[in-house]
Amino acid sequence: MDLKGKNFLKMLDFSAEEINYLIDLSLQLKAEKKQGKSQKDYMSGKNIALIFEKTSTRTRCSFEVAAYDMGANVTYLDPSGSQIGKKESIADTARVLGRMYDGIEYRGFEQDKVEALAKYAGVPVWNGLTNESHPTQMIADMMTIKEHFGKLLGIKFVYMGDARYNMGNSLMVTCAKLGMDFVACTSEKYFPESWLVEKCQDIAKQSGGSVTLTDDVAAGCKDADVIYTDVWVSMGEPDAVWEERIKELSPYQVNAKAFSYAKPGAKFMHCLPAFHDLNTTIGVQIHEKFGIDCMEVTDEIFESERSIVFDEAENRMHSIKAVMYATLGDVR
Repeated sequence: MDLKGKNFLKMLDFSAEEINYLIDLSLQLKAEKKQGKSQKDYMSGKNIALIFEKTSTRTRCSFEVAAYDMGANVTYLDPSGSQIGKKESIADTARVLGRMYDGIEYRGFEQDKVEALAKYAGVPVWNGLTNESHPTQMIADMMTIKEHFGKLLGIKFVYMGDARYNMGNSLMVTCAKLGMDFVACTSEKYFPESWLVEKCQDIAKQSGGSVTLTDDVAAGCKDADVIYTDVWVSMGEPDAVWEERIKELSPYQVNAKAFSYAKPGAKFMHCLPAFHDLNTTIGVQIHEKFGIDCMEVTDEIFESERSIVFDEAENRMHSIKAVMYATLGDVR
């Protein structure tokens, strides 16, 4: 599989074969690291630019450790450390950075920005997250499922909560391509856009998977292998939406009742951070204002044996390593 020079912007750009290749490469690189094998010559001397218009813990650390492990150098540009889109256009920034760096990561807001970077940079560009797409998370998620279930084909994957944006969109596309049975379990207001649902249903017909939308928790979670959720309010959204989301999405909280409909060995996943207790500033503020101790997932489920969220978080590093290595290194 030759992906050298290819951008990694959204899952729709990749075939099932390419996605499975990246998942398997992630597993290989993880095994090598656990065995203590040096990977320093995989990208030795390469220079990587990390552009973060949205701050991050997992994405930044994953890219930096992955790059260092493989012998690459990293420059981190935070929201105040770049003129991108302010004093300098995306196109001009891309053409400058493309002359200095071998690869560019972008984490921010509009998908158009990362697409423009890729158009003008002349080097591989990787999407660390936009409002519409989160492809690096997808490789980590599918890698984690494969580790725990030994397969992806035929897995029933239920996404609960707000399925309209990057996580719901990307998971639906990825599951459809890989022959999984994807369910968006939420109220109709929070379903993904109809054009993308129809496209994914067409893809699933070819892969042997399925795409289902339902507002019925019992039906949606019945015989689930994986139940997945994400925060109800994304970074950058106004505080005013908290009350609305809590009211409308509370029926789709991941809790013991939801899991009672799932298979006995079903797993819980979350891309993090999660509001499952009162150990965060925002968690305390929400508790004081609305009187709740958790939001999208209960602490009982988050801390249970079902939860594989920290395997998933670690796998961000291994999967990002695979994406960079496949598109930039000399894969052997």
